[in-house]
Amino acid sequence: MPRMMTTGEPERSEVLLAFGAVLKRLRVVRELTQQEFAERVRFSSATVSSIEQGRRMPPEDFIGRSEAVLEARGVLEAFVPYLSRRRGMPNWYQEWAAMERSAFGLYTYESRLLPGILQTPAYIRALLRAVPPTPRQEVIEERVESRLARQELLSTKRDPPTTYGFVIEQSVLDRGFGGVSVAQEQLTHLLDVIRDNWNVSVQIISRYQPEHAGLDGPVHLMEAADHRWHAYTEGQLSGALISDPEPVSRLKQRYAKLSAQALSESDSKRLIEEMRDAT
Repeated sequence: MPRMMTTGEPERSEVLLAFGAVLKRLRVVRELTQQEFAERVRFSSATVSSIEQGRRMPPEDFIGRSEAVLEARGVLEAFVPYLSRRRGMPNWYQEWAAMERSAFGLYTYESRLLPGILQTPAYIRALLRAVPPTPRQEVIEERVESRLARQELLSTKRDPPTTYGFVIEQSVLDRGFGGVSVAQEQLTHLLDVIRDNWNVSVQIISRYQPEHAGLDGPVHLMEAADHRWHAYTEGQLSGALISDPEPVSRLKQRYAKLSAQALSESDSKRLIEEMRDAT
């Protein structure tokens, strides 16, 4: 049956929910309130509450301190390999990311920022620091590491290599996000990806575009390993993984139109080179 999953807040993973439930049970057995437990592990009660509800990844020192306070005998530490596997990745994005690893093709239209799989470390850090609330430095580095690890999916050495298509607004490149040096490095990296990865197509939609099929916002499409198509959309505080064929078909039509409206791959590459040299 076609499925559409939407959420008004980040989707909580089963592992985080299980960890939170076990943590709460151990705390209750020790007859500690959330506030008392929070004071002993030296984290805020709000942090403890979020972790127990499965809404937040436990911070780096949280599990070790909790083991000592609750005398958990390794029960909480047993979760570490499963909790750390996707650290830095929004929970509602994990199902999409799991399918992405074996996908035949991924196609993205972006009007706000460069797609994460094309970003440099400096661009990622600038992005994470720009959008409130600013994460702690350790969280920023976790997310940088996660996005850089994901870039391995672009490799032509995969069997078979995944086909990637990107249609990006010129305004995204014009913005100079992160400052001159960050922007120039990002443009150079984008050109390197185009040069080294024959499975990657990058097209730019120029500033002047009287007809535009992407006014409703970004589009993310995937042809999964079973050849079924899925879509992914996101807003300020929510995300949706869409498997229903009807809306996916509409988004495929819009992406196709956007690709036709964009500059050719060779003209797009030339424009990026001109922008890089002018920065």
